[in-house]
This record gives sequence, structure tokens and C-alpha cells, in this order.
Amino acid sequence: MTNAPDRIDWTTCLGEQLSWHWHAQLRPGLDGLSDEEYLWEPVPGCWSLRPRGEARTPLAAGGGDVVADFAFPEPDPAPVTTIAWRMAHLLVGVFGTRNAAHFDGPPVSYESHRWTMRADEALAALDEAVSTWLRGVAGLGPDDLGRPVGPAEGPWAEHTYAELVLHINREAIHHGAEILLLRDLYRSGPTLSAPGG
Repeated sequence: MTNAPDRIDWTTCLGEQLSWHWHAQLRPGLDGLSDEEYLWEPVPGCWSLRPRGEARTPLAAGGGDVVADFAFPEPDPAPVTTIAWRMAHLLVGVFGTRNAAHFDGPPVSYESHRWTMRADEALAALDEAVSTWLRGVAGLGPDDLGRPVGPAEGPWAEHTYAELVLHINREAIHHGAEILLLRDLYRSGPTLSAPGG
């Protein structure tokens, strides 16, 4: 039986779930992203990246002249966020902090990160963060996948690396789909209307 659980290469399976999505769907879907599209606010009250002096939230965070809108606790319902904000979340909250904690990536936080208002710079940073994560996951052996991730993950401390990888895969695929939908809406133009409207 070739598919016996003890013969499955779980490291490859877990890594390829995100790697395939990133290389076949999400990253090609980000090609040609303009600065205007990156910062486009489809509805009033969006959270985005913006110059520090234009911050719209009391907890706007960033280590330079650009900050990310943020509030804690998050409003309910949560605001719509721009492509820039969602990419920032992927860069720092999804990949950056995990790369730093588990795969020798540089320390990063929402408060210290130097955000960019340029789409090409953000894409280059995201490319590097995803590559670091995928290389790290590829280096996890069966014993690594079964051990707890430890205190760097807070409430996830007792969860296994396999569970963490699945969680990050879900986060990246989920937020990536949101970003690609925003690109679809942007291309549709500003005159969207309801059916029959």
C-alpha cells in the first residue's frame, strides 16, 4: 500500500499546500500591482497604511513615517482593509513573526516595522518573507512536525509545528484570496451597483 501514513512525506505535503497556492495563484495574481491599487480604499472608513500624520486610529503602528491603522479591541464589524493593509498583515503578523521565532528571520513587530507606500517594495518584502517561511517548513522533519512550537506562539505554545504550518497556510490562502478579490473590484471601476440598480 503506497499511501500508508508512515510513508507519507508530511513535510512536503504541508509545504506544497502553500507553495502551490503562492506560486500558481496568489503571486501571479499580484503581478503589476500599482501604488494606486495597493492603497485603494473601496469604501469609506477603510484601514490602510498612511503617513503618520494622517493616521485614523489611536493605535496606528509603525517604526517610521508610515503607519498601519489598528485598534484593540478590533471594532465589530471590523473595517474593510486595503490591499496594502492586508499585505502588511501577511508580511508581519502571519510570516514575519513566525520566521523570527522559528526560522532565524529578523525580529519584526507591527510597532517597529517600517512600512512602505510603494507596491513594488511591499511585494519584494512579502516575496522574501514567504520564501523564508517555505524554506523553514521544508527543513522540518517528522519529529519536528510533532513537537510543540513553544512559548513564542503564546496560546499556540502547546500546538505542534504541523498545526502551526496548517494555520499559516490557512491564513495566507484566506488573506491572499481577499487581496485578489480587491484587485478584481478595483479593475471593475468605481461605478459598482447592485443588480437592478
